[in-house]
Amino acid sequence: MKILFVINNLYIRGNGLSASARRTIHELKSAGEDVRVMTGCNPDNPGQHPDFPLKEFKFPIFQPIIEANGFSYANGDPKRIEEAVRWADVVHLEENFVLQYKTIRIAKRLGKPLTASFHLFPENILNNLGITRWKWPAETLLHLWQKHIYSACSHIHCPTEKVRQRLQENHYTAELRVISNGLIPETCLRPADPPQNYLDPERPLEVICIGRLANEKDQITLLRAMRHSHFARRIHLVFAGNGPLANRLKKKARQLYREGILSYEPSFVFLNHDELCRLAAKADLTVHCAYIEIEGLSILEAIQQGAVPVIADGPYTGSAQFSLSERSLFPIHDAGALAERIDDWLSHPEERWEEGKRYAASVKPYNIANSVNQMIAMFRDALNRQNHVEETA
Repeated sequence: MKILFVINNLYIRGNGLSASARRTIHELKSAGEDVRVMTGCNPDNPGQHPDFPLKEFKFPIFQPIIEANGFSYANGDPKRIEEAVRWADVVHLEENFVLQYKTIRIAKRLGKPLTASFHLFPENILNNLGITRWKWPAETLLHLWQKHIYSACSHIHCPTEKVRQRLQENHYTAELRVISNGLIPETCLRPADPPQNYLDPERPLEVICIGRLANEKDQITLLRAMRHSHFARRIHLVFAGNGPLANRLKKKARQLYREGILSYEPSFVFLNHDELCRLAAKADLTVHCAYIEIEGLSILEAIQQGAVPVIADGPYTGSAQFSLSERSLFPIHDAGALAERIDDWLSHPEERWEEGKRYAASVKPYNIANSVNQMIAMFRDALNRQNHVEETA
């Protein structure tokens, strides 16, 4: 089966959508599928060309915002799109932008089946443009995406149940399949027994927060929670990520340190995958404040290393499904409730260590091999459906 992935830029680092697509494509190829990609060129390695390369499209006025959020758009060269679509048995859309709309028009003309992943809520885009006051822009976008993108697809890949529910509520007509983006199995680096100083009442407590430093990730709530936490003076915060709010968050963090709320100045780092695993394996807690999150593999990867999570729970927080109890959930934006959850877990170190083992075991159903098998089944069903339509036409 020849599967074409259509994505604006597969190679952007620090972008969860691109990272997820890279993993899925790699695993599909390992499973024996013939996968090719139509995407923009690699900005970090010009010598690494995609199968069907596209030039970058730069938006007037908004380009700095787009780049700050770790994104890049490709142009929609009709000749290149037709070349790619003609090659494919199934065309899979990773996004819902202009490139995908142009691809749909050509795929329909050539009679190629289309599937898509739903990786972005409208709020992901609108929040980064500062449009947060009204609900109607998000509802309008959902309607436009259904009309111009997703209605052309036979199947939609929904990474979490919350995605499926929202699309169903908004009358999306394609078959909705809940399939995790998938977690690469890793050895849990956390030892079976805690280190000797684990119960030392003087040692710093490592609380980590992994993810892009952006509005919808809401790291500011974690900083605000420090003003309510009884453990604040023992907590060392580590923010692992980069993004448009980096300077603002660093300023707020330094302020807490200077005021004496925190005894340890928070750290801001950008780490590769192996470094993130080691960070999570040593953490006392991992906190995920995002109030708009399709799935959130970063928190899942931290859980895999035995880090007990505290996760924001709201209407658009797919990552909340990873919690094993109410003790690991708090209402979005609620710094006081977050502080209570943090203090609860930090007050029970022995219980927390054992719970970390239970969390590490809980991620097994998210193995990317399971996800890829389900994606392959979806692609085959889309192809069979198209073949049946052609036979009965």
